[in-house]
Parts: sequence; structure tokens; C-alpha cells
Amino acid sequence: MKKVVLGLLALGAMVFGAPQAKADKLQDIISKGVVRIGVPLDAPPFGSQDANRNPVGFDIELAEMVAKGLGVKLEMQQITGANRIPFLLTDKVDIVISVMGLTPERAKQIQFTAPYANTFLAVYGAKSAKVDAASAIGTLKIAAAKGSTQELAISTANPKANIMRTEDDATAAAAYISGQADLIATNSIVAQSLARQNPNKEFDRKFVIRRSPAHMGVQMDQHNLVRWLDGFIFFNTMNGELDRLHQKYLDMPMDPLPTL
Repeated sequence: MKKVVLGLLALGAMVFGAPQAKADKLQDIISKGVVRIGVPLDAPPFGSQDANRNPVGFDIELAEMVAKGLGVKLEMQQITGANRIPFLLTDKVDIVISVMGLTPERAKQIQFTAPYANTFLAVYGAKSAKVDAASAIGTLKIAAAKGSTQELAISTANPKANIMRTEDDATAAAAYISGQADLIATNSIVAQSLARQNPNKEFDRKFVIRRSPAHMGVQMDQHNLVRWLDGFIFFNTMNGELDRLHQKYLDMPMDPLPTL
């Protein structure tokens, strides 16, 4: 009788109480022969479109390298700073490669790989703008992509700041370049690219928000996929391929990056 009761309890636990095993995304990708990677097209030189509207940039080429390393077909999906985490949470993509910085709040929702590029977030404007901290923004209007690390950081540091929250980085850049905004909060490499493209517009660095290396992101608990991507980053650091991407798109060598 005791054995019967124990058997029924075990069966009940299996049916009602046992947690569902999470699918192994790495094996799923390999089995299907396709990896879905979300990339930006609004953040040159990490992601943009050429004259023929083909996606180009650091993150685009890195996504192609990931697919090749996995031995599967690449399915790229355009994402923005605001929707890249929702795209992971709703399983629209398997991996996000979108010059994404790691924050403790984001790490509650998704898993991050080791960093693959070294950047920082900062505020830029005309040389005449006397701004050396978020608290000194005053009445100046600052453009920042909605939901981005820089927008959240400025909001936290100065809740009264006049922030123009745009849908993506490209719209924030357009607002600053056109004069709709006095300042722009963005990634250092993006600002560098914008300055080259707009030589008549000043991109004087006002203050650094924080160092923000770029990480890839995957769904929470996908440890095998994160481990494979970390191995991919390590391998391509050692063979010089990530340095090649830095030289090609960022005009600088790859600096030593922090580890997780």
C-alpha cells in the first residue's frame, strides 16, 4: 500500500507540480538549421542600410559570423533599442546583437554574453553648450532613444530634464542634427560616425554617462546558447576577427574587454 501511495504522489508531482523543462535553444537552432538574430539598422556603424538598402555594419557582420559558426542559415530581423528585449521575451528572435549594454535591471529579464565591443555612453552637443553633468542640462532639450540605457540614466539622474524620447537612435540623431534638440545622448561610436557624416554639426562631448561594452542577449535560462556564444567571442578574439571588425567599422583596435 505504501508503494502505491508513493507511486501516486510521484505521478501527481509529474502531472501537476513538476516544472516544465525549458527548450534548449542551441539544439533547437541547430535542428531547425536557422538562427533568428535581431540587429539594429538605426545605429551606424553597428547597423544601418547602404545605398541599395542592404543591411551593413559591425553587428550585421557579427550576426553573419554567428550563423556561419553555428552552421545554420541566418534570419535577420530589424530591432530598435526599445523593442530588442521584448523581441527576445516573445520569442521573435533567438539572439539580439544590437550594441546592447548590460544593466542589473535588464539582467532580470534576459541573459547576456561576454562583451564583444568596447564603447561608452555620453551626451554630445555644441561647444557653446555649458553642460558637464545631467544636473546641468537645465532647459536644453536632449534627444535620446526611448528605453535605451542613456535615456533611462538621464531620467534617473535628472527627472526634470527636457528629454525628447524618440522611437530609435536614428530619430534621435535626426532631431539633434536638424536642431530640434540641443543635445543628444548616444553611444560614443554612434556619435563618432554621425560626426563624420555631418561635418557641419558639432558633436562636442559634454559628459560620459558610463562605460557600456556591447553584449549579445538571449532568453533567460538559455545557458547552453550563452556558453556557445561566449566560446564564439573568445575564439574570434583570439584569431583576430573581432579586432578586424573594430578596425573596419570603428576605426580603432579592439581594447581588452571586461569579463563576466
